[in-house]
Amino acid sequence: MGLMRRHRPLAMAMLATAGLITVVVGHVTAVPRTPEPSHALVEAQDADPTAGAALFRTSCSSCHGPDGGGTDNGPSLVGVGAASADFQLRTGRMPFAGPRGTQPERKPPAFMPDEIEDLVTYVASLGDGPAIPTVRIDAELLSRGQALYVGNCAPCHGATANGGAVGGGSIAPPLDRATDVQAAEAVVVGPGQMPAFNFGEADRNAVVSYVDYLRSAPNPGGLSIGGIGPVPEGFVAWAVGMALLAAIVYLVGREWARAGGGGA
Repeated sequence: MGLMRRHRPLAMAMLATAGLITVVVGHVTAVPRTPEPSHALVEAQDADPTAGAALFRTSCSSCHGPDGGGTDNGPSLVGVGAASADFQLRTGRMPFAGPRGTQPERKPPAFMPDEIEDLVTYVASLGDGPAIPTVRIDAELLSRGQALYVGNCAPCHGATANGGAVGGGSIAPPLDRATDVQAAEAVVVGPGQMPAFNFGEADRNAVVSYVDYLRSAPNPGGLSIGGIGPVPEGFVAWAVGMALLAAIVYLVGREWARAGGGGA
């Protein structure tokens, strides 16, 4: 009893700390995911391809060539279409600022919205390619979208769209910041190591509807710890519990040793 009384404040502090860690981790990683505001589904009517060409020469030609035909520093943009240019520019992946051979990462766009519209219109004029897709979010498509997502997207982006490694030092990014249009564009053009999917419009809308649903999906089972899956989430709980158990065993053992191993 004396041991319990002496170490009760410490035990309570440890339990409170463990609870606080669990709450903080769950709060930080499971906050509601709000996508960025969507942009126009098609190129603006007042986009100026001449202004886009001028901006391309000053900002893009060093990598992609003065006519978009590509160089040793960047691929050709002939025939990539509006969807690819719009996705890369609005997600900040282009202009690329990382070391050669590394994966472009999402960052704030380098251009203003009207400049992006001009650039997209110019790149689209270089050759036939996928247009910016029109997106329709429909709750009735969620079941079909889930099946398509699990079969085609979850192996890389994860069951809850929180991303994952795909090998070779590359990752499939989380989808929480992608707008509905950007998600549809990625399906159409297959940026980076992602393949382009030849989905019909209905199936594409189904996938995007399901991704949109995942951004605000409820967690009736409690804190999700980022929705990274039951195995890693269970490991976190196991690790916290084992750490507490080890600390308690250490304290009890030390007190036992001080008492002479339990002798009279």
